[in-house]
Amino acid sequence: MSTYGKSAAFVALSVTVAATALTGVVTAPAHAGTASAPALSWRSCAQDGGPAAQECAELPVPLDYRAPDGPQLTLAVTRLRSDRPSARRGTLLVIAGGPGSSGVQRVTQKGEQLRRETAGQYDIVSLDPRGVGGSTKASCGLAPEDRELMNLRPWPAADGSITENVERSRRVAEACARNGGALLRSLSTANEVRDIDRFRQALGEEKLSAWGTSYGTYVGAVYAQKYPQHTDRWVLDSNGDPDPSRVAKGWLANMAVGAADRFPDFARWASDPAREAEGLRLAQRAEDVQPLVLELAARLDRRPKETTTAGVPLTGDRLRQALQLALYRDDAFAGFAELVRAARDASVKPVLPDALAGPLPDPDAAVAIGVMCNDVRWSGSIASYRRAVAADRVKHPLTGGMPVNISPCAFWKDAPVERPARITDEGPSNVLMIQNLRDPATPYSGALKMREAFGHRARLVAVDHGGHGVYLGNGNACGDSTVTTFLTTGVRPERDAYCAD
Repeated sequence: MSTYGKSAAFVALSVTVAATALTGVVTAPAHAGTASAPALSWRSCAQDGGPAAQECAELPVPLDYRAPDGPQLTLAVTRLRSDRPSARRGTLLVIAGGPGSSGVQRVTQKGEQLRRETAGQYDIVSLDPRGVGGSTKASCGLAPEDRELMNLRPWPAADGSITENVERSRRVAEACARNGGALLRSLSTANEVRDIDRFRQALGEEKLSAWGTSYGTYVGAVYAQKYPQHTDRWVLDSNGDPDPSRVAKGWLANMAVGAADRFPDFARWASDPAREAEGLRLAQRAEDVQPLVLELAARLDRRPKETTTAGVPLTGDRLRQALQLALYRDDAFAGFAELVRAARDASVKPVLPDALAGPLPDPDAAVAIGVMCNDVRWSGSIASYRRAVAADRVKHPLTGGMPVNISPCAFWKDAPVERPARITDEGPSNVLMIQNLRDPATPYSGALKMREAFGHRARLVAVDHGGHGVYLGNGNACGDSTVTTFLTTGVRPERDAYCAD
């Protein structure tokens, strides 16, 4: 659930504690004891291109919420205070996606725009989840090759076999068990929700408003389920299916549907006569673009092409993965078309997207793996993955079986300690969902499942647009206005609504 240039390891994409056994359980039931939240000591942390008034602090949180006075982790937290104190009505939490994205960076990128949109009605705050960014860092001690996005996302071999995926998944799971310690075992949506509530307490707020995006919508939904009394105006942007029996398994599988929903947008763009002058028109007709891309991928399966990145050739699967990343935003279409043109030109070396040219940092990979494997039990049947990949390759050729393939979670050493939360209609009616109709990462069909789960608590705004991320992200004035109106006035559409592109 992330952007073209900085994709989290699986989905849609920082901690060191003295090593303890991975079997040390570090989660807690909702009724577990709590220690009082400490005061926050704020300091300036303005970054180039970000808000000049951005502040940062450190928030200690329990490694294990069953032992609130035991070992602590440190979370990096940030705020951008209202520039209109007389208009301030509360605090707005930005929940980043991933798993593994930095909330601090999200405020750096979007905080000033968000403050303008909401006319200074909120202090805008966020945090880096345990394991990433400026928080205590997680680690699986993975080799660089095992941290490449191409390998963390389990693309089958060209013939559809998954033997190499099985070997890599087992190796990664064993490394995480050996090196991750209790910290890695603490990485879960349930603990991120607890950390957010501890942040709320430290801020001295009775309620939070929120804007969660991508995986952040699931975090936001679980918070609203567990702490409904502490929610004010709740915006969930680009939603996944919250089915508690699947969670991340379902999100991954749904990426095949999302790619199929979204690709026609790229095909129309790449066949538009306007692309001729740019040298990026791939076909005369939109219906010819997909066969062209699939044929090129098959050719690169047989004979990878040297790129400008030494030792990293353009394979069929790298082309397919580059496509998945490009589908996130319209402004990434040109880069993928250039890659296709270069791959077809014998005289040119293709330039890979940054996300495919090197490994992810070890903490980013560890958090993405840890949260997904800790949240829900995954099947350990290798045969079941082989069957799923074979069927999905036929049904969804653009993703080649990757979304249903085996992952390290199949070999995870410990079963999840907690059952995933079931999202229900129990709680205040204060949720506004917003969703692109053609989202490649969290498809509209999955968002409808979230909408169904919330029942009367939510309204859903469907935006006739493609890509991942809606509010302040794709330029749809209707969608932006609907969210801003809700955050500033509390008024939602009376019923589910539609925004034309």
